[in-house]
Amino acid sequence: MGETVRFGISIDDKLLESFDRLIEQKGYMNRSEAVRDLIRAALVELKWEGGEEETVGTVTLVYNHHVRDLSDKLTEQQHSHHNEIVSALHVHLDAHNCLEVLVVRGKAREVKKIADELIGVKGVKHGKLVMTTTGEELH
Repeated sequence: MGETVRFGISIDDKLLESFDRLIEQKGYMNRSEAVRDLIRAALVELKWEGGEEETVGTVTLVYNHHVRDLSDKLTEQQHSHHNEIVSALHVHLDAHNCLEVLVVRGKAREVKKIADELIGVKGVKHGKLVMTTTGEELH
């Protein structure tokens, strides 16, 4: 970890009030930690844009398991990406609907492609990809 550097910023008072409310809601101890998290998040997202950055994340799917062949199609898709899908959790939400959470790892562009394929399967009611960093380059 590098040396800590202090710096000042100019900010509109209303924006600062909103930021302070956000800090309180999220439980930050101070503005500095909140700003550090915002910077880290921006840097991580910037790296994903190139598509070559190693990333980890989750793909969350909600679907009706009674839809013809849907479970088989999702399982087939997952097996075709067995190197990138490292874990899966299946939850029965009710008599018809299931939740699947897949942990994925790989290059950002490949992870996005896999998520798009799974979310795009006919019968998936909702899907979301949440990517994060492996943490290797963050300070």
